[in-house]
Amino acid sequence: MMDNDLLSQQTYDPNRLLDTLLERLHLKNDAALSRALGVAPPVISKIRHGRLPIGASMLIRMHEETGLNIRELRDLMGDRRNRLRISNVEGMPKESAPLAPQYPDQANPTQD
Repeated sequence: MMDNDLLSQQTYDPNRLLDTLLERLHLKNDAALSRALGVAPPVISKIRHGRLPIGASMLIRMHEETGLNIRELRDLMGDRRNRLRISNVEGMPKESAPLAPQYPDQANPTQD
């Protein structure tokens, strides 16, 4: 799902962020950056050409590799939004069966 708010911003430029990461991590090209971030090379290409926005998980991975905080990373790519939207699906717990006790042998103690 594309985040049209981000992609339509006049200041949004993922190339600035990607180029900064290449420099900061002392990498030669996007293929090396994709390996450092643990993503397939087409992901970096799609981000670079504006076909894929940089999502939260990618920002976290970039933070882990560079030490730059999320605000700095967002500023580098020109994301000037004050708040990020989370879709109704993201972050919602999945419905599941009730949890079993953590220690089943203590759920029904038996006397010896």
